[in-house]
Amino acid sequence: MKQSSPFVFTTSVLGYPILFVLLIWIVFWFEIRFGISFNSFGVRPGEVKGLRGILFSPFIHGDIKHLFNNTIPLFVLSMSLFYFYRKISWPVLIIGLLLTGILTWSIGRPANHIGASGIIYMLAAFLFFKGIFSKYYRLVALSLIVVFLYGGMLWYVTPINPEISWEGHLSGLISGFALALFYRKNTIKSPKYEWEKPEYSEKEDLFMQHFDENGNFIERRFETKEEAPQPPEVNSGQAPKGEQDIENDVSNKITYRYFYNKSEFKKE
Repeated sequence: MKQSSPFVFTTSVLGYPILFVLLIWIVFWFEIRFGISFNSFGVRPGEVKGLRGILFSPFIHGDIKHLFNNTIPLFVLSMSLFYFYRKISWPVLIIGLLLTGILTWSIGRPANHIGASGIIYMLAAFLFFKGIFSKYYRLVALSLIVVFLYGGMLWYVTPINPEISWEGHLSGLISGFALALFYRKNTIKSPKYEWEKPEYSEKEDLFMQHFDENGNFIERRFETKEEAPQPPEVNSGQAPKGEQDIENDVSNKITYRYFYNKSEFKKE
């Protein structure tokens, strides 16, 4: 049966985020285990060879601290994407990855830009702006949660630390905003109550018939007896005819006799 609700929890909501996190940890373990460095596969701005980092750089991290700092935000934000925007989750993720990498390659400093930070900024920006554009209460609440949890990341889109790729962060922020703007019309409509529907009529509403034009409660009277709602049948406690006959037959055959014996108490 097809789910009518736009928010449906499926195995992909947890499965894909776990897979993303597992991949970046496997790549880091492979580097440590075999003494190999994949840093050269990062985004190198201005170099044709550096374009391969658009696909590879999100899975490469410099150290365990860099990896750990990206693990939890990547898991939480990607899980939110697949739950709240499951119909457009893959286009947002793929296009956002490519767009973030291309912007980083275009505006970045001549260095190896690695890490999943750009994707994290892209997801955070998309979830925030998309919720604001939708004006749907659940998605707006998600936007506020994103701001509460990751609002401090906004400082790192500026060059405050030369060891951090602020260009990648800024590229992710721009990409997320652009995707939210592109998908702004793909919104969830708020459910309408009966009185909000165009075919609603107060005269046909049984509840509204108990009030006059001034909003005063009035007792509804029925012109004929047939119009009045009939009370539900109350069980009188009598057994059905067949069972009653059986009880009568049994009562005629069984006789109960009671004997009273006076007790004798002896005083001491």
